[in-house]
Amino acid sequence: MAVELEVNPKENIIIKGAKLHNLKNIDVIIPRNKLVVITGLSGSGKSTLAFDTLYAEGQRRYVESLSSYARQFLGKLDKPKVDYIKGIAPAIAIEQKVNSTNPRSTVGTTTEIYDYLKLLFARIGKTYSPISGKEVKKDSVTDVVRHVKTYGEGTKLLLLAPIKIDENRDPLKSLQLLSKQGYARIKYNGAVLRIDAAPEDISREFDLVVDRVVVKDDEDFYHRLANAIDTAFFEGKGACIIEELETGKQTRFSNKFELDGLSFLEPNVHLFSFNNPYGACPNCEGYGDVIGIDEDLVVPNTALSVYENAISPWRGESMGWYRDQLINSAYKFDFPIHKPWFELSEAQRQLVWEGNAHFIGLHKFFAMLEEKSYKIQNRVMLSRYRGKTKCSLCKGRRLRKETDYVKIAGKSISDLVELPIQRLIPFFKDLSLDPHDEQIASRLLKEINTRLGFLFKVGLSYLTLNRKSNSLSGGESQRINLATSLGSSLVGSMYILDEPSIGLHPKDTENLVEVLKSLRDLGNTVIVVEHDEDIMKAADQVIDIGPEAGTHGGEVVACGPLPQVLKSKSLTASYLNGSKEIAVPKKRRTSPNYIEIIGARENNLKNIDVRFPLNMLTVVTGVSGSGKSTLVKKLLYPIILKEVGGYGEKAGQFTKVEGKYKSIKHVEFVDQNPIGRSSRSNPVTYIKAYDDIRNLYATQKLSKIRAYQPKHFSFNVDGGRCEKCKGEGEITVEMQFMADVHLECDACGGKRFKKEVLEVKFNDANIDDVLNMTIDDAIAFFETHKETKITNKLKPLQDVGLGYVTLGQSSSTLSGGEAQRIKLASFLVKGATKDKALFIFDEPTTGLHFHDIKKLLKSFDALISKGHSVVVIEHNIELIKCADYIIDLGPEGGENGGNVLASGTPEEIIKSEGSFTAKYLAEKL
Repeated sequence: MAVELEVNPKENIIIKGAKLHNLKNIDVIIPRNKLVVITGLSGSGKSTLAFDTLYAEGQRRYVESLSSYARQFLGKLDKPKVDYIKGIAPAIAIEQKVNSTNPRSTVGTTTEIYDYLKLLFARIGKTYSPISGKEVKKDSVTDVVRHVKTYGEGTKLLLLAPIKIDENRDPLKSLQLLSKQGYARIKYNGAVLRIDAAPEDISREFDLVVDRVVVKDDEDFYHRLANAIDTAFFEGKGACIIEELETGKQTRFSNKFELDGLSFLEPNVHLFSFNNPYGACPNCEGYGDVIGIDEDLVVPNTALSVYENAISPWRGESMGWYRDQLINSAYKFDFPIHKPWFELSEAQRQLVWEGNAHFIGLHKFFAMLEEKSYKIQNRVMLSRYRGKTKCSLCKGRRLRKETDYVKIAGKSISDLVELPIQRLIPFFKDLSLDPHDEQIASRLLKEINTRLGFLFKVGLSYLTLNRKSNSLSGGESQRINLATSLGSSLVGSMYILDEPSIGLHPKDTENLVEVLKSLRDLGNTVIVVEHDEDIMKAADQVIDIGPEAGTHGGEVVACGPLPQVLKSKSLTASYLNGSKEIAVPKKRRTSPNYIEIIGARENNLKNIDVRFPLNMLTVVTGVSGSGKSTLVKKLLYPIILKEVGGYGEKAGQFTKVEGKYKSIKHVEFVDQNPIGRSSRSNPVTYIKAYDDIRNLYATQKLSKIRAYQPKHFSFNVDGGRCEKCKGEGEITVEMQFMADVHLECDACGGKRFKKEVLEVKFNDANIDDVLNMTIDDAIAFFETHKETKITNKLKPLQDVGLGYVTLGQSSSTLSGGEAQRIKLASFLVKGATKDKALFIFDEPTTGLHFHDIKKLLKSFDALISKGHSVVVIEHNIELIKCADYIIDLGPEGGENGGNVLASGTPEEIIKSEGSFTAKYLAEKL
């Protein structure tokens, strides 16, 4: 489609002749300040158009706008392969990066809400004494002047400074010194005396008369008074007194931050920062956890009661004495010894740790072992219960205890960051402040409220601000980045998002659409790479790239509002308008084998019993934050891993596991983490097909003449690889203040190998040509030359819908969904083994078009037909409807989740009343 050059670049972004990767010299017009969805098969060129062309050009133009000094460090950002782009705006990309690993990063710091909270508490927080509960105040000169203004004109006052003389100084000499400084009078024993008339035996405490005041109503008088008050504070070491002469009534003022004999820290921003040594808890240094006695190891099975030996170190002959002390005296303080540990209240658990007059608590018990750690058995005992544990000083809140004395509306900053966002929003909405604080806080509250509102809208209302960033899923961290971008409310920018609907239940997608629209209505162009039907329906324009993937893609097959796109012949249109579909299976599989977890109560799971049938496709569903990942990642996976003799991280809290699962010999958790750490790792090395390709090249005639071995065709060891870039194909330039820039290696031209190695050819293709083939092309190439060993290994990649990926594509450029499918393919290669495995997938439809989901389901069927079992965490209704068995958690996220709402076949699920999944599933069945 040729672009008419009359199109106005003020209203449109015009891309002419885009040819990067597999784009076939296409022209695209994107309307500005609209919501535009780019869709198409996986690998059709959507991301190339959105990120590698549009975003890269936006970034390059930003760099061009910097000074020549800054540019010399950035130098050579390559222009994307495109004739020209007009009407482009500053670009912001929000990608699905696996979240940060920094243990100090929290939801609050990432979204910047915590920065505003710190400021709010530093500016308007009131400090309260823990002894009397009264507010701690410090008087300023202005406060004293304000007090004087309350007296009528002509009132006579004394301004006094209380004096205390040190033990080692003579009171009379001190008085002479004051006299020399120009002071004439003191007040002693209720009478005002001249200093030179002071008695010989004067005590060490008296009041110095700094000034005698007759109240007037004029500016000069108050100006002089302020200076005198300042002096009085200085002489009285922070205290001064106003006394009314007629009545003798005294009012004391202090400019020290003290009350009830305690001195308090004055609130400032650093006091509330756990990344600053001034505010961080001194015990855990602001991390919230320390190496100490791990509560989960001390009480490994929380289903037991104290009477049933829930407390592990107090079992056995010698240590049983401590347990007996508690059991025998429990009636005196009404402690339930027969109640399971997980049902005890927080206070009752604390009691077991703290102890009382009748028994020794766990803290003291371990302290006693520490004291006698010269005994080998005590050291063994201590090491058995050591682990990462909540800091005992700050209880995981990261801040020093003084911050708890500073409150707004009765809540400290630590109280607020522990609340889920859905309860934090009403707190700030209903916050009533006095006019003075209101004026200071209004701008901060506006920022806090809008940002909290965005987190709520993108479906993250169940998170707390103290939640660690590294414990979030990929979809959650992307939506946090989205909320952060919304919070900074830029205008006139171009936002490019990579599948923001990942990890969202269809119920939450509606809110996400609202958020994207509000971003557009601010005056931004919002470009979304997406497969979700609801988001396409909401878009102003849909650009469909295709028709197929890889070398068969890269063209614009349809463009316009959704109704117009639906009339086209594209694959997207055929699935959306119903001419093609993912068929519901004719019958659901059944099996006598199952795994049942009893009493699951990790995180927000409410002590539930869950049965996972085996030898079929079992799907765990529920809204974001309902407990799916906890159930599968923290319980099912580590429990079964331990049962089959593997070792991994410790399983979460549960009572026991039952079932018929002896046939399972190993368990594979297929997540979306990258397949290789090194930038040289790629799909063919991962599925072990590259070894065969290297061997093939080493057997060619020229190789034998030059004595080349398989290692000469590897870019991981010296020999045949390019010396300059070490087989990377590119040189990385580290930037001091921006993301690193990757430039093509000028020695090998990005081909990774030495010139002489590239002279070895197999049927006119050298090793670099092979690495640049897509998997589809490579299969065709090797098939014609009867290299079946290689094609057999590549076939599974084609089966899972990755035919468009090139053999040598660096694994760091693959999306999470692609990495996951490469892992799936490697298991399909191994899948023929006799040992039966349990495969667990975390949202495998990430980044998949309807057409690819169909292929994915085929791969699952292939695994199940070989006797394996598949468990999937999923939100995609197209995949859910094909499940044999569904476990639906909910009803909401966070503390309102963690229950099993329904379990059974899809047909049984849709009868469930309280389930959100049932509502969307019913439409599809």
